[in-house]
Amino acid sequence: MKARLARAWDSDLFYGFRTSPVALAAGLVLLVLIVAAAFAPFLAPHNPMDVASLSLLDSFKPPVGMADADWSNPLGTDNQGRDVLSAIMYGLRISLAVGISAVVLAVIVGIAIGLASGYAGGTLDAVLMRIADVQLTFPSILTALLVDGVITVALPRTMRDAVQIYVMIFAIGISLWPGFARTVRGSTLVERNKDYVLAARVIGVRPWRIMLFHVMPNVIGPVLVIGTLGLGLAVIAEATLSFLGVGLPPTQPSLGTLIRFGNDFLFSGQWWVSVFPGLTLILMVLAINLLGDWMRDALNPKLR
Repeated sequence: MKARLARAWDSDLFYGFRTSPVALAAGLVLLVLIVAAAFAPFLAPHNPMDVASLSLLDSFKPPVGMADADWSNPLGTDNQGRDVLSAIMYGLRISLAVGISAVVLAVIVGIAIGLASGYAGGTLDAVLMRIADVQLTFPSILTALLVDGVITVALPRTMRDAVQIYVMIFAIGISLWPGFARTVRGSTLVERNKDYVLAARVIGVRPWRIMLFHVMPNVIGPVLVIGTLGLGLAVIAEATLSFLGVGLPPTQPSLGTLIRFGNDFLFSGQWWVSVFPGLTLILMVLAINLLGDWMRDALNPKLR
């Protein structure tokens, strides 16, 4: 085990990561945000989900550095007396959970459709790619809005809040799959005519086994890069939907929900309620995109 870890640490990928200041900084920022989100119940100064602990007398406390600031609320409080720092840490959990789950769904659907389309070809390829082309003509946020709206209207009113997070994951994931499918299809078209695939056909290996165990391992590299960049898009999509009021309910505040709440007080002097969640969202997406750009360059053999 130690030998494997040592070989992995000395590999070109990890060496490139260690020697890239931008990748190191982005990875460190993302690691801090992930740890803050994962351990929010233990690290957060307060529990913003506990309504009984909130007091309107603590509302709109300014952040540290302003007059009448209190170190018990370093980033201030909102109109309900919730600690902004604690709300951001809990909001990070929901934003990351929705983003990661949506990307995983998009990757699974995209890989399945891309493999089937590229390997089978013919009519199936034409039909699936035309569906992807039609969806790509619409911005992903509009597709997510449409899917979210249709499912929400179809559900009973009593169920909407309970399943809204799953509806959000499905809506964002479905809006992102065409990019993964087209990438996998292009790589599959190249791989399906190589000798190892032809040899597997000759000895009678079933097509689904060829796709899963022979072709897919050789086309997964670009998917990892797109998936990293897609995570940033998914987080932004969730924040946008929540900001528009069609995302998660107020009982499950994500970063987008916090920004929407703070937007009402942005020009009345309580700027911190919206600015700090917005800065956190920008920092997280920027770190994800920088890591995705580094990974794209690191996995490209032409740049080595």
